Amino acid sequence: MLDKPASALRIRDRLIESERLMEETGCYDGITELELRNQDPLKFETLHTKLRAYCVSAREMARRISASPGVREVGEMVVAIYTPEGDAIALSNGIMVHVHTMSRFIKWMIRNGYEENPQIRDGDIFANNDAFIGTVQVPDVMDVMPIFHSGRLVGWAGAVCHELEAGGITPGGDVALAQERFTEGLFVCAEKVGENDEIRRDYVIRCERNLRMPIYWVLDEKAKVASCIDMRESVKALIDEIGLDYWMQVSKEFIEEGRRAQLARTRQLTVPGIYRGHTFYGHVTAGKPGYQPLGDPDWLYNIPIEMEITSDGKIIMDFEGTQPWGYHSMNCTPAGMDGGMFVTLTQHMNFEGLVNDGAWMATELKLPAGTWTNPDNEMVATATSWALLLPAYGVFQRLLSRSFIARGFVEEAFVGQVNSPMIEMGGQSQYGTPFGMAHFECAAAGSGALAIKDGLDTAYVGWNPESDMGNIEIWEQNMPMLYIGRSIVPNSGGAGKHRGGCSFLSTWLVSKTDHLRLVTSEHSSRVFDNGGLCGGYPAPTCQKHRAVRDSNIFELAENRAPLAHHTGTNPYRSELEVRLEGEHVTLEGPYITAPHKTGDVFTHSYNGGGGYGDVLERDPVKTAWDVENGFLTKEAAVGIFGIVLDEDEEGFPVANLEATERHRAEMRSRRLARAKPVSEWMAKERERVKAADFAPEVKKMYASAIKLSPRFTKDFSTFWDVDAKSTFGVE
Repeated sequence: MLDKPASALRIRDRLIESERLMEETGCYDGITELELRNQDPLKFETLHTKLRAYCVSAREMARRISASPGVREVGEMVVAIYTPEGDAIALSNGIMVHVHTMSRFIKWMIRNGYEENPQIRDGDIFANNDAFIGTVQVPDVMDVMPIFHSGRLVGWAGAVCHELEAGGITPGGDVALAQERFTEGLFVCAEKVGENDEIRRDYVIRCERNLRMPIYWVLDEKAKVASCIDMRESVKALIDEIGLDYWMQVSKEFIEEGRRAQLARTRQLTVPGIYRGHTFYGHVTAGKPGYQPLGDPDWLYNIPIEMEITSDGKIIMDFEGTQPWGYHSMNCTPAGMDGGMFVTLTQHMNFEGLVNDGAWMATELKLPAGTWTNPDNEMVATATSWALLLPAYGVFQRLLSRSFIARGFVEEAFVGQVNSPMIEMGGQSQYGTPFGMAHFECAAAGSGALAIKDGLDTAYVGWNPESDMGNIEIWEQNMPMLYIGRSIVPNSGGAGKHRGGCSFLSTWLVSKTDHLRLVTSEHSSRVFDNGGLCGGYPAPTCQKHRAVRDSNIFELAENRAPLAHHTGTNPYRSELEVRLEGEHVTLEGPYITAPHKTGDVFTHSYNGGGGYGDVLERDPVKTAWDVENGFLTKEAAVGIFGIVLDEDEEGFPVANLEATERHRAEMRSRRLARAKPVSEWMAKERERVKAADFAPEVKKMYASAIKLSPRFTKDFSTFWDVDAKSTFGVE
């Protein structure tokens, strides 16, 4: 126990003392009673509302300063206010995944003696994008500024923007080809980048000389600093109004209240117990240029999750049994895993706005060392962490939903988020200058279905609930490509009583450049990474890229002939093949090929969400509307949902209810004829498991998990009644 009062302790000692009190009492900073809240609840709530308003206002002001379409158009930014020890008190909307990653950044500086060197002073600006210090990936650049009042550190203001270009081995922000840290781009490792509220000139020069398109990074820095200054001055004015002592106590009570509120919400909405879920991610890069021999070209990731909800409302997520880290860009860090937990909680359990780091303190993550969730080598790459983060937290959302349903809150059930394939590009711009950027229209994918309605079409992404694909005209100003089509991808939502939200596909004409390098990331291949719920089907996530090199599109346009604006619905021959001449290319997984040039055509599609409930219970009238508007094909309506459609006098689809009832009865009969007792199925599958009768990627997947995790080995052996190690040849 330290004898000094908290106000007299140095920051590091204060942090250690706060953590000790949390360990001893179970309450944040040892706060066992919410004294100020009990004295004046209205004042307490009003103050937190003010703080949140400061954050939202500062973010919106900063978005107007930034020139980056990722920040201005899509809203790839978040700001927050922290205690002196680095715990989030209040936050804005936006990319809330980074609220707790910034907390890790601040605490890292405190633990590493920044108070002494390089010192923490009023007007200082610190920046970081190192995931092992506190962020998710390299393009997530965070700035924090200390808040001083009467010479005393009373808090921090922080802001994060996702940069469109990071200076890595491939252009853009999510550097797909990064296989080690050294190829990810420009790292800013918890550096002091400014003093006296001004960004240092040498830092700006470093950005200008290490980025393909530094204007966005630099202007985003100015936007973040402006938002931090705005929040800092607002907090100082608030302290002048309420008093310093009151502020120091109330800011900590806000966090303790957030912790208690999370526990109470969990007790209210869920049923205690252990829930298990699973998903997979396929990474197919064999034969693609740029991948080094030290990386496994075709790797299947196994993501088992065990969620425990305790009787007091604590949520514990255990990733035991997942794969080891690898030489690829999809590894994550504990900071990123924390961020995934935080952004999920803010969407599904704490969506009223009164949320902070207290919610995170009511949870626990068990991240086995040496896995992709917690690498024991800080030299690994984390540039596309979301490739595995999104499927993992999609499982978490489905596990929560199962508990919501068990408690009776069916309207809260949500099938979950999907992966969001990204397109990155660089080379020579339409203005003749070097450029590089990430295209953030991926922030408007399809969502999973809900238990009471269909998922959102082209309007959701897990890492930014404020989804927006941005305006076509703005993207065209920043990249040498012209849109010739944006269209819904039919059948891209998982089937079910309520279908998953559909995705969209963009088709571009490469324009006014002799060198455009296109690279995509976060594509799952050959497996479903987003499942359904309660009988719903998974969403198809094995999208392919189509391109036409040296096309005749300019000749067609001059002759006013029909152009290809999308790939169409024919699975055997795309519209590009029908309409355009040239070299036709079809690739699955990450798109990494030779550069494109003017006249080439390229398509990129996104992912839809999983479905909910039995497909044979879907509303026929709603399905007819879906077919009419291009969300489903007529073939899917009858073949999957059992819905027979006719045409009215004007040629629009209309559900034939009597024929549908007969057809569904036949489909149910066929189901029963194919059905087997679980015991019979298990016995047959056990023989397959015993013989390791799997694809090579599946064998490698199980072998790596068994080699790393004794508990997974024991569970697998017990469940299938085999010796897992000998089955998969693990020493």
